[in-house]
Amino acid sequence: MAKACDLKKGSLIGINGLPHVVEGMSITTPSARGASSIYRFRFRNLVTKAKQDVSCKGEEPFADIDFERRPIQYLYREADLYTFMDNEDFSQFTLQKDAIAEQLLYLVEDMEGLLALMSDGKVLTIEVPQKVVLTIETCDPVMKGASVTARTKTAVCQTGLVVQVPEYLEAGEPIIVDTATGTFLSRANVSKF
Repeated sequence: MAKACDLKKGSLIGINGLPHVVEGMSITTPSARGASSIYRFRFRNLVTKAKQDVSCKGEEPFADIDFERRPIQYLYREADLYTFMDNEDFSQFTLQKDAIAEQLLYLVEDMEGLLALMSDGKVLTIEVPQKVVLTIETCDPVMKGASVTARTKTAVCQTGLVVQVPEYLEAGEPIIVDTATGTFLSRANVSKF
């Protein structure tokens, strides 16, 4: 049994026997002495895709769900179907666009390092790495005299993700993005990844 205080974004739990993933969470700590912190979760049912908001105390238990993580690779998109390959047995499977809506902004063709979350031989959802390399597709031109500590500007990556980047970056440059927050981390050294 997982406790509410141990859950984080992306954790899988069982509610009423169905698999749910934590899509968002916040913690409120009352100022009164002896008061318990309140955990607010937004869960998404991986079967029906319905969202559910739950508030509870940190010690409240949630049912564990039996699942397996398998390494996969994203191959290509065809209309609203996304095709992946299992890296262990090389079998391919497709997922509908709405099944992986949260991860779409971080998927690039031929991307490796992904994980499929499976239960009873069925793929529930996929997990993207904590950091991904994306290429800036469009942004404002470079400002003369811009420095590393200068202001930021809006950039659109090749997946459609919009991030704030330093003014010295330009279109075509690879950047590292944090998938948990959707924010720019640094300029990518492509040979490192």
